[in-house]
Amino acid sequence: MSVETDTPERARPEPIRAVPVRHPGRWVAVAVIGVLVAMFVHLLVTNKAFNWSFMVDEMFRPPIVEGVRGSIALLVTSMLIGVVLGVVLAVMRLSENPILRGVAWAYTWFFRAVPRLVLAILFGNLGILWARIEFGLPFDRQIGALFGVDDFEARLFGFSSVDILTGFVAGMLALGLSEAAYMAEIVRAGIQSVDEGQTEAAQALGMRRGQILRRIVLPQAMRVIVPPTGNETIAMLKDTSLVAFVPVSAELFFQLRAVGSRTFQVFPMLVAATIWYLLLTSVLLVGQYYLERHFAKGVGRGGRARTRLRAVTAESGGRIGKVDDA
Repeated sequence: MSVETDTPERARPEPIRAVPVRHPGRWVAVAVIGVLVAMFVHLLVTNKAFNWSFMVDEMFRPPIVEGVRGSIALLVTSMLIGVVLGVVLAVMRLSENPILRGVAWAYTWFFRAVPRLVLAILFGNLGILWARIEFGLPFDRQIGALFGVDDFEARLFGFSSVDILTGFVAGMLALGLSEAAYMAEIVRAGIQSVDEGQTEAAQALGMRRGQILRRIVLPQAMRVIVPPTGNETIAMLKDTSLVAFVPVSAELFFQLRAVGSRTFQVFPMLVAATIWYLLLTSVLLVGQYYLERHFAKGVGRGGRARTRLRAVTAESGGRIGKVDDA
């Protein structure tokens, strides 16, 4: 026997009347920024000090383009020295050998303390210390004097300091050695960000320390190393202008400043330098974006979801379906 009970129908709630929140401060900010942008555009268009026709005509001439190539070459070589030497110094800082740790610490202390402009000028004047740079047995003359042999020399080959320490080489060494001190700290932070359990597991598998660093630690540390390295690369591009004081003639800022001094149009050439550095930096920013995205695979929220989905798929024998890696 069943008993039927009447249940009253639930009344539908009235639709919610959503009232958007007003933000008058945003409109005020938009108005202020719009006025400032209009003033800036008016300045660019009406002020004759920019001399746009002269600037555009000069900033793409062959000497300026050659200066752009010189700046890029200086950037690449300096960063190559900085990255390679920085990795070596970072490994030395993390070594159990106190001598290696002390040497690496002293190097980073010195080159982080001295301004790059001072280093560039200092390296440009190293020819004052040595007329020739020679390779061979150290202290050969002193050793010969101990044994009563005058004018004893055990030197294999050498170069004149004027020939080898050109302005480009001096600027490259100054920037590269300075960058190595900063890269050492970046790489050291990246290595220390990797869980020590990774190293212990690799050691349990019988891997050598070099293999662990190359195959286990550094690939995972790249996610931490790449963003500040990209910033250092952009900073290095701007610091290449410092070698104009060495001087290095095959450099962008040197060539633009020379044109400004020769034509008495200094300000337009400074604006041209600003435009060139903006263009080159924009290219580096695009490259940094793709590098960061490559080494951040599987780390973000979407990457963690794909990793978990792959694990579930593997446990279920692949019945869930193919995981899209895009």
